[in-house]
Amino acid sequence: MTGSSVPRLVVAAPASGSGKTTVATGLMAAFAARGLAVSPHKVGPDYIDPGYHALATGRPGRNLDAYLCGTELIAPLFLHGARGCDLAVVEGVMGLFDGAAGEGELASTAQVATLLRAPVVLVVDASSQSRSVAALVHGFASWDPRVRIGGVILNKVGSDRHEELLREALDSAGVPVLGVLRRAPQVETPSRHLGLVPVAERGAQAVDAVAAMAAQVALGCDLDALERLARSAGPLPEGSAPWTPGPSPAPGRPPRPAGTSPAKPRVAVAGGPAFTFSYAEHTELLAAAGAEVVTFDPLRDEALPEGTAGLVVGGGFPEVYAAELSANEPLRGAVAALALGGAPVAAECAGLLYLCRELDGLPMCGVLDAAGRMSERLTLGYRDAVAVSDSALAVAGTRLRGHEFHRTVVAPGAGAAPAWGVRAPERRVEGFVQRGVHASYLHTHWAAEPGVARRFVERCRTS
Repeated sequence: MTGSSVPRLVVAAPASGSGKTTVATGLMAAFAARGLAVSPHKVGPDYIDPGYHALATGRPGRNLDAYLCGTELIAPLFLHGARGCDLAVVEGVMGLFDGAAGEGELASTAQVATLLRAPVVLVVDASSQSRSVAALVHGFASWDPRVRIGGVILNKVGSDRHEELLREALDSAGVPVLGVLRRAPQVETPSRHLGLVPVAERGAQAVDAVAAMAAQVALGCDLDALERLARSAGPLPEGSAPWTPGPSPAPGRPPRPAGTSPAKPRVAVAGGPAFTFSYAEHTELLAAAGAEVVTFDPLRDEALPEGTAGLVVGGGFPEVYAAELSANEPLRGAVAALALGGAPVAAECAGLLYLCRELDGLPMCGVLDAAGRMSERLTLGYRDAVAVSDSALAVAGTRLRGHEFHRTVVAPGAGAAPAWGVRAPERRVEGFVQRGVHASYLHTHWAAEPGVARRFVERCRTS
């Protein structure tokens, strides 16, 4: 099977909270239980849902974000993830037609479904309606002729009579009902200030939750019809090829001469329950650029991996684990020593907080003369950014798109050499560049600018 003909479905909904994650994850696990190799994807920048997808399929959960990566990379990134798979399931974001604020359809589930030429399964929370469901589905099905809604899954249906009323109403809408799910508390996943609790923090409970989702979907949905719908997806545009993390010139650096064989620097990547936010392509890019990537857990490991030449600390929940992170004094000291010695360090959001002097009054690594604290205000949204200072990631003037997602604040918000200039929602500078450190609240997707990873690895070789 060629990559462009991989059967695929996009799971969408009229609004957030309708049950997309339950249905998408359940479908992934149910199809996998049938012996299919299932490729899991998530529209948008979310890091948490892909963790459940990975648990359901045994493959890395991957994001398809048209804002962060550009529309031209959606099909290539999809094909990269779906290589060798029998079927792909793509979970949408927010409501079907909701995209980046003020940017029309950009980064919406509808746009990604159109770019992938994939049929859409609409998950409808039917808990407080009966005949009105037909008007809702008809409106979504007719809004954009480029988006093909191939079926509906009714979620949170209360009774047999409720189901009967819903099916009668939908008979006139021309969209088949492909599943009916009853209210099932056992499939619900706990949430907190930034959404669902990640898989890495739940252990066996997450495994049980995914198994319950699979069982509910297998019982309530017509998997044969859904697989047939997935196989009706049109071929991707001619010339579409899988994205590759292969070598590319770093910003501001010439290509390495052919025939050279540079040393392979060791890059330590923070993992474990406190640092779960990472795109799979980042470690692939680091490895393709010549790094040996080693994961460590700042909650347990008292030392960095031996021979660490560079450090990547991504997003997550250091505010939840502040006491444990603070108590690991040996590792905090090792991180500070590495950074003060000039080694490249890339820190995003949670990583920024970890490098601060303190977090909610508890000592952190002290690499940055700044303090972090929890806030009642949620900072959320896409950002257009330009690198203000030369750093281990980019030369000044490099433009990238990013995403902020946090309920913390850092004071001061920027160092003497800021990391980024951000245009929206207000013009400001933010983050820190000092020695080899690049620390910022901004989450970026390196597939949009692969030279970032190569520049970082080359700095690891020479620092």
